Order: sequence, then C-alpha cells, then structure tokens
Amino acid sequence: MKVLVTGGAGFIGSNFVHLTLATRPDVEVTVLDKLTYAGHLASLEGVLEQVAFVEGDVADADLVDRLVADADVVVHFAAESHNDNSLDDPSPFVRTNLLGTFALLEAVRRHDVRYHHISTDEVYGDLELDDPKKFTEDTPYNPSSPYSASKAGSDLLVRAWVRSFGVRATISNCSNNYGPRQHVEKFIPRQITNVIDGVRPKLYGAGLNVRDWIHVDDHNAAVWTIIDKGVTGETYLIGADGEVNNKDVVELILELMGQERDAYDHVTDRAGHDLRYAIEAGRLRTELGWTPRYGSFRDGLAATVDWYRENEAWWRPMKEATEAKYARTQQVVTR
Repeated sequence: MKVLVTGGAGFIGSNFVHLTLATRPDVEVTVLDKLTYAGHLASLEGVLEQVAFVEGDVADADLVDRLVADADVVVHFAAESHNDNSLDDPSPFVRTNLLGTFALLEAVRRHDVRYHHISTDEVYGDLELDDPKKFTEDTPYNPSSPYSASKAGSDLLVRAWVRSFGVRATISNCSNNYGPRQHVEKFIPRQITNVIDGVRPKLYGAGLNVRDWIHVDDHNAAVWTIIDKGVTGETYLIGADGEVNNKDVVELILELMGQERDAYDHVTDRAGHDLRYAIEAGRLRTELGWTPRYGSFRDGLAATVDWYRENEAWWRPMKEATEAKYARTQQVVTR
C-alpha cells in the first residue's frame, strides 16, 4: 500500500508516520509538507530515510495531482491549526484548509484514490460547562473562529465530493491531541517547557474551559482503524473520554514535574475562547472496535512530560521565538 501523508512533518502527521512505519511494514509512505513554522524535518528523525519526502504546498494543484496519482490512500493532516494565529491573520487558514483540501479532492477524484480527511471537534463550536451533552456525528456545525470555520468548510467540501462525484472518502473529527512533537505554542507543551525553563505557566482567564484530551498515538491508531474498516462517506468522532479543564491540566503538569500545583499565573482570556468540547466516540468503538491505549489522561500526560524532558534538542530552537510572540500579543491585549 502506498500512502500519501499531507502535513507529515507536523505534530499529528509526523506521529502518524512514526506509528505507520513501526506497525505496518508493508506500507510505503510519501510525506508532503510545506515546512512552515509548525513542520519540522526533525519530527521525522529516525524514519526520514524510510519515507519519500516532498517539500511543497498542499494547495499546489499540479504537485498534489502528481503525488496522488501514485498513491493508494491519501491521509490529509496538513492544516493551519492554531486558533490564536487565525485571529491575527485568517488568510493562511483559508488557503491551506480550504484550497488545499479542494486540490486534494480534485486529485483523488481524478485518480480514484481512497481519501481520509482529518478534522477537529472545534467545527461544532462549544458546549456549556454544565451541559451533559457531548458532540456526536449528528451535531450541527457552529464554528467560532477563523480556524474552526475553515476546517468546517473543508469537511463540507469532502461531504459534497462524496455525494456529487463518488469520491471514496471518510472524515474523522478528533478532540484535542497532546503528545510528542507538538509545537511549543500549543497549550500543553508550552506549559511543560516553561516549567523546564523555570518559568511559571500562564493560564487564560480562570482556566475553567474544558477540553477533551486524547494522546496523539491513540488518535492515529483510530485513523488507521477508520482507513481499514470505515464506511465511505461516513464521519467518525475520535475521543478518549479525557475531559479536563485547563486549570487542572496546568496543575497536573506542575505536580508531575515536582512543582507546587498553584505555581502558575493567570493572564487575560483569549477572544471568543470556547467553553467546553466533549466527544462521544461510541460509534468508533462499537462499530469499528477501536479502544485507546492510554487508560487515563494522567498516564498519557506523564509520558508526554518525559518526552519533552528527554528531547530538548527538538523543541529548544522554536521556544524563544514562540515566547517572544506571546509576549507581544499579551502586551497588546492588556494595554
């Protein structure tokens, strides 16, 4: 099987490549990645010689067509994915998440290639903190940021290409990922690396916003389950029952790293900050037989803390620039 992985040098995509090569020796992997600030060849260290790597833009229709023509399966991870960045400049999100998906859909349509589309639970908007409901495959879309709106639009393109043109596609909407090789701009690695550097973590607002966390390896194992067993045209939600509010996440990180649980500072909340995400992943478990490897968020987070402690050479080059950007943003917000 020849698999084209877009965004394969990014966080979730690179972990997908590592998992695939470790567990599926019969699969040939081609990675397409633009190597923006969030994509790093270092994320493919140890496996780069086993893949065909192509540096390029997923919105480059000619390049995408050539790569798709030689693939049996396309797994589309490539995306602009940071909410804060989308509030500052939405244009890259429209280009990558909408035009990039369009280019891929037209290519898989021409060459009749199986396509799996990676999306997010953020397309559904948010839930009230005291609402017992969870997102399901039938929850209406209600995006609240340029990022989530662009991902919602890309999902709808996939559904339309399935219905209008018979494209062999599936979609997965996943809850918040954490784990190795995640850019230090993101919530969990930023807090871990701050503690390593002796810097007090920063928490938006009161920290009561809830995310449904899943370890990236569990997410990627679920993606392979959908590729193997999923029904064309269907959407599957991926979650591991990992609802934790941001305050508890920071306090658990501090505890796991030998610090006092209250050794953090509050900062001004983010504009339009979603309150709560929660995934109902029962369909994936009952129909396709997937179960998460990490039985608890604490276990997965402890493994993640260990990885960042042991892989400073991976994250150190991007840390200073990330913190400088946050400092500028916070000055603007507080003035």
